Amino acid sequence: MIPHFRAQATDAAPRPARAVASADAARARRCTEALRDIAEDCTVVSEALLLGAYSVAPPNTDLLQRLISLRDLVDEAIGVVVVRQRAQGMPLADLAPIARLTEDRLRKKYDPLSVDRALATRDRPKPVASAQNTASGASIPTLRQPGQRLACALTLMRNGSGRRQRELAEKMGVHESYISRMLSGQRDVSWSHVRIICEVCGTDPELMKPLWEVSADVQPSDTDDPVEYLRTYLRGLHYASGSPEPRVVLAAAQHTLSANDVHRALHGPGVPDWPVIDRLTIALQSLPNLARPLWRRAQTAAEGASSPTVLS
Repeated sequence: MIPHFRAQATDAAPRPARAVASADAARARRCTEALRDIAEDCTVVSEALLLGAYSVAPPNTDLLQRLISLRDLVDEAIGVVVVRQRAQGMPLADLAPIARLTEDRLRKKYDPLSVDRALATRDRPKPVASAQNTASGASIPTLRQPGQRLACALTLMRNGSGRRQRELAEKMGVHESYISRMLSGQRDVSWSHVRIICEVCGTDPELMKPLWEVSADVQPSDTDDPVEYLRTYLRGLHYASGSPEPRVVLAAAQHTLSANDVHRALHGPGVPDWPVIDRLTIALQSLPNLARPLWRRAQTAAEGASSPTVLS
């Protein structure tokens, strides 16, 4: 009787599936962030490759270096996807035929600890100056550069307030020509000078803070709300463009946006999808790649606030 009783107890409590037991939500979230980084890096390298391919006489060594960089990035991304699959408790059998590798090979080639170490030490490629030119050799309009967008905003602010450059120069303790070069975008502006201009002109300096930080390549503070920071940056671009009415923005976006898209991006609620931010920044005469990290930061914060355990 006793052996029979034990057999019944064993049958009533089956072991959990291995896939569920191996799930690791924290690692899956890290993989998601790493995959986004690598996807952006692929864009940077691809743009440089495209520029080189359209050059008159591109050195083959440069082209091969770009191709090798892309190949390495793709392999990194595959490793991240494989590890994320395991971290989400999903079977590698789903990925094996796509990768044209066996499950065992995927498991050994992309083991989580090795991928974690590689991600912790990887260097991200930076856009080269020449990659910001078009295939015809013409530079991207200076007006779209972050320093020029800030200069436009400060100039509009001064003009709208009726203050003279002499007043700003006296307040800062500098020569009037120095103010002229700052407002024309010919000279970098310090945050202390931005604050003075805002205070003299009666504008909240916080509106200009994201514009200045992007132009100075300063990372947002951890204390800043990522969602509100993105909105403030977009409102700063809107201000620098002369605060155009919605119909003007929609026309500049070739009617690929709706009035609701524009309002939501500038004022909320939530965080719009990337295509909305991409088209809006172009319509506001800026460069989308400058807004992308701010959008990602805001999206991650919004995802965490709405559903901490759900991955996008």
